[in-house]
Amino acid sequence: MIIIMRKDAAKEEIDKVVQRVEELGFRPHLSQGEERTIIGVIGDERRLEPHLFERMEGVERTVRILRPFKLASRDFHPQDTVISLNGLRIGDRKVVVMAGPCAVESREQLLQTARAVKAAGAHILRGGAFKPRTSPYSFQGLGLRGLELLAEAKAETGLPVVTEVMSPQEVPLVARYADILQIGTRNMQNYRLLEAVGQTSKPVLLKRGLMSTIEELLMAAEYILIQGNHKVMLCERGIRTFETYTRNTLDLSAVPLLKQLTHLPVIVDPSHGTGKWELVGPMAKAAIAAGSDGLLIEVHPRPEEALSDGGQSLKPDKFAELMEELRRVAEAVGREL
Repeated sequence: MIIIMRKDAAKEEIDKVVQRVEELGFRPHLSQGEERTIIGVIGDERRLEPHLFERMEGVERTVRILRPFKLASRDFHPQDTVISLNGLRIGDRKVVVMAGPCAVESREQLLQTARAVKAAGAHILRGGAFKPRTSPYSFQGLGLRGLELLAEAKAETGLPVVTEVMSPQEVPLVARYADILQIGTRNMQNYRLLEAVGQTSKPVLLKRGLMSTIEELLMAAEYILIQGNHKVMLCERGIRTFETYTRNTLDLSAVPLLKQLTHLPVIVDPSHGTGKWELVGPMAKAAIAAGSDGLLIEVHPRPEEALSDGGQSLKPDKFAELMEELRRVAEAVGREL
């Protein structure tokens, strides 16, 4: 249920409604827009009756929310959420590009890539210190050493860092080094991990699961939001279908659909979404045209030697060319890069 306050509702009236929500055993969530305040009632609202609030001073009306996701819904939060990070505004007019290697492999590899993506205009450095791999024999990342190298690259380039965290126990360590905590596709429904990142103040990049529906993605976001962390970005990174010519099927229809359903920023990962470097550019351009708020692109100085996902990584020169093309697409749809 949401409680819509009148435009002229006084702070004292809003406070009394919040107090009443808490007295009834529910958790209030305030969304204060330019014109009015909306109070979300978090919990099993089936036992609530609208008249409990509609007779209170300052209340305009109440509305039951039928969708299972509450805090992620536009009904609760009509305005777009904009996440501020080191001067960036993710979810605003600018399309934010996160670029870098799939995995941190060495100091030379990471610094070379970080310098290249910075020069090309990327806004955030991506790189995996911990790598969940299908095979236990594949490269699993450098761990703490990888985090330290990401911190060094950030110090040199000024680029904020996004990197994956894989378990609740690792959250404090990764949060010490990362500006954005990434939840990978395999962990989208690791609920203890979602709760752990929800208890931090760090922005979270939540990737859609390999075979997850839009609603399942939004319910996963709800686990983070309900802990009090409202800085969540949703990432479409391709889903598993019967198609074998691409690594995954990039569901670009998810972008405008998510923009309708939720106020959270939407990011697209065309690298994992296709698995082929030749397709990254076309899908990145299409993602911006579809309304994406950002892109996650893999870049490696020597993809043929990459320990992880070389086949979908752009070389720095190709990435620089793509950034120029993306600027023109962004401008054409009223955005900027």
